[in-house]
Amino acid sequence: MADTSLMEKLVSLCKRRGFVFQSSEIYGGLGSVWDYGPLGVELKKNVKDRWWEAMVHARDDIEGLDAAILMHPRVWEASGHVAGFTDPLVDCRTCKARFRADKLGDAQCPQKPSKHPGEHSTCDLTEPRLFNLMFKTFMGPVEEQAAVVYLRPETAQGIYVNYQNVLNASRQKVPFGIAQIGKAFRNEITPGNFIFRTREFEQMEMQFFVKPGTDGEWFERWREWRLAWHHAIGLNPARLRWHQHGPGELAHYAKAAYDIEFEFPFGWNEIEGIHNRSDYDLGRHQEYSGKKLEYFDQAGNERYIPYIIETSAGADRVTLTLLVNAYREEEVEGETRVVLGFHPRVAPIKAAVLPLVKKDGMPELADRMYHDLKRRFPCFYDDSGAIGRRYRRMDEAGTPFCLTVDGQTLADGTLTVRERDSMTQERVHQDRVGAWIEERLR
Repeated sequence: MADTSLMEKLVSLCKRRGFVFQSSEIYGGLGSVWDYGPLGVELKKNVKDRWWEAMVHARDDIEGLDAAILMHPRVWEASGHVAGFTDPLVDCRTCKARFRADKLGDAQCPQKPSKHPGEHSTCDLTEPRLFNLMFKTFMGPVEEQAAVVYLRPETAQGIYVNYQNVLNASRQKVPFGIAQIGKAFRNEITPGNFIFRTREFEQMEMQFFVKPGTDGEWFERWREWRLAWHHAIGLNPARLRWHQHGPGELAHYAKAAYDIEFEFPFGWNEIEGIHNRSDYDLGRHQEYSGKKLEYFDQAGNERYIPYIIETSAGADRVTLTLLVNAYREEEVEGETRVVLGFHPRVAPIKAAVLPLVKKDGMPELADRMYHDLKRRFPCFYDDSGAIGRRYRRMDEAGTPFCLTVDGQTLADGTLTVRERDSMTQERVHQDRVGAWIEERLR
């Protein structure tokens, strides 16, 4: 059963604390389009930085790429998106709402939310019709068919059409991969669940090119590595599981596919997919472009079109996953404490510097410390209100450490360091506190 109250609390917290805002809110908002505020942009950047570090910087066999959003229209014909990137759409003639015909069981009837579309006595649904999810626009001053281009619905195709360029420029050999983080756009019929399913989103995709026959082994390796990455950023293993695509779920290009799913308040849902795409993609682009995309293996003296193992995660979905995973409420001394228990390595703010009172030189010392530490990691300075209230504000922001400048600091140079989750405190000298925190960010 969906826990709507938890999501409502989380959405409210995200707006209040500056994680996520409704896009164009002063004009009434735009459906399922969101803006990231000061804390949200830091959290999402930390997700992307951790992914890039694991995929590109920590490996010798993966190269980075940043392909354009607009591509030649033939790319999308070759990929199958023009002909087949569709969802079945139905309209309700009574309430004028629209739904995916294959997801009616997940939707609520606008007239009676306790029922699904089509179950209420006044529902009058149309026959399903196919709806293409790509956003269409025009390149140049004339809006005509010859000028049609699309906002890319995925980043993967930019990798495939640059496969030969990257291979030659980097002097890599198969097996090797190409990684990319970038925006994609899908005109979803029924987006929702906050930033989980939106029309504009950011993907973190890696395509790993392998010799046919070795694809099964590489597929299992990448499954293991990708699940370990989600554990490393602090996700609860008990809330993660694998979902294997059955014969009826597999995409037309896929030889095998697994999703990493997370237990959200609205149910188990995919946050990353690992797919064995066979040689479909390079084979199609070779056919449609007329350019040879075969790989010559000098060691084996053979040519082949590489198979592709794909890992595809949504930066927005992983960001939401971290928020849901981290959110908790606790009773402390008769009051409710709201905490975002992020792993320190992904927390938007690593430490807050707080003068105990606004006198006796404490604000001046705290301000100097804040600016010194800010050069090393993201910090926040707060001297407004009682110290307990400032701790609570930092708990809501997910800040793992609060550094309080007090009377003893002036006497011996030590600070009170308060840890977010346990609320325990210890004294650390101001000369060592930066290194003390950095050790806990690794």
